[in-house]
Amino acid sequence: MAGAGIAALAAGAVTFQTANASEAPADSAPRTLSITAAGKLASTLAQDLGADAAGTYYDAKSKALVVNVLDETAAEAVESAGARARVVANSLAELKSARTTLQQDATIPGTSWVTDPTTNKVVVTADRTVSEAEWAKLTKVVDGLGAKAELQRTKGEYKPFIAGGDAITGNGGRCSLGFNVTKGGEPHFLTAGHCTEGITTWSDSSGNVIGENAASSFPDDDYGLVKYTAEVDHPSEVNLYDGSTQAISGAAEATVGMQVTRSGSTTQVHSGTVTGLDATVNYGNGDIVNGLIQTDVCAEPGDSGGSLFSGDQAVGLTSGGSGDCSSGGETFFQPVTEALSATGTQIG
Repeated sequence: MAGAGIAALAAGAVTFQTANASEAPADSAPRTLSITAAGKLASTLAQDLGADAAGTYYDAKSKALVVNVLDETAAEAVESAGARARVVANSLAELKSARTTLQQDATIPGTSWVTDPTTNKVVVTADRTVSEAEWAKLTKVVDGLGAKAELQRTKGEYKPFIAGGDAITGNGGRCSLGFNVTKGGEPHFLTAGHCTEGITTWSDSSGNVIGENAASSFPDDDYGLVKYTAEVDHPSEVNLYDGSTQAISGAAEATVGMQVTRSGSTTQVHSGTVTGLDATVNYGNGDIVNGLIQTDVCAEPGDSGGSLFSGDQAVGLTSGGSGDCSSGGETFFQPVTEALSATGTQIG
């Protein structure tokens, strides 16, 4: 889905008057679609259009799929399929090239970049730790990319949230359990890779040892797999911290505009919206993580590894971000679907 540029837009956040994009006139109203149906149509259109497809997103207000295309012929094909066409200037290949340039020439701690289909640009963000000299370097690189990128600041600081549902501890550190999974019929759980890189044996909040690392990936990715070593209940659900739980029956790909909820052991339950896909975040010390889900959901140290979900579908594992749950902020998540595939596990 990330390769197809699938994204969605929350109600009230639609802005079509950009320098690089103009909406093609529609001969007929686009079909009303659920976000799941829009994702399926987006995948189909991306395959049919090939290089003429320049990203898609979901307009939750009108419940329509918006497809970025490069010419009027592709726009007609999109509209005949029941989606809304939008002719833009930058192809996905051009935006991918811009990201490659950023990776080569602007690898600076405290920065992130994500492809934004609503502006048809790569949005580069620098946190408060980026110095004036580094900001000048970033500005030069982004300016060199022309209309393919834009640069902005965030008041927070990008950092992994180590300190998810339920608390899990080890070696003096605390993270959060993401989702219970199975591998070969054996019970395991997923959490953040930057947690399993530093901690190998895990205990519950009462200090009882419950598991040991089975796999770990950080940086580049941010997931860890822990095998249960104790006879404890391991239901496929998330703690909502109000005496109830949310059952988890499967895993879903994120889309921009998707309404999501996060559960973690520090700040418990908070909700928000997916704001970007395939984000790259530089946490410093050489810890660069790619392919993350960007959200406006807050989180704090200790929430790392915790569950991001939408309804009964697992979506992500808390990685890190900036801000806190008092002043707000943004948080990045490792996609669960990638972690499941890489570890050979399934929700259960």
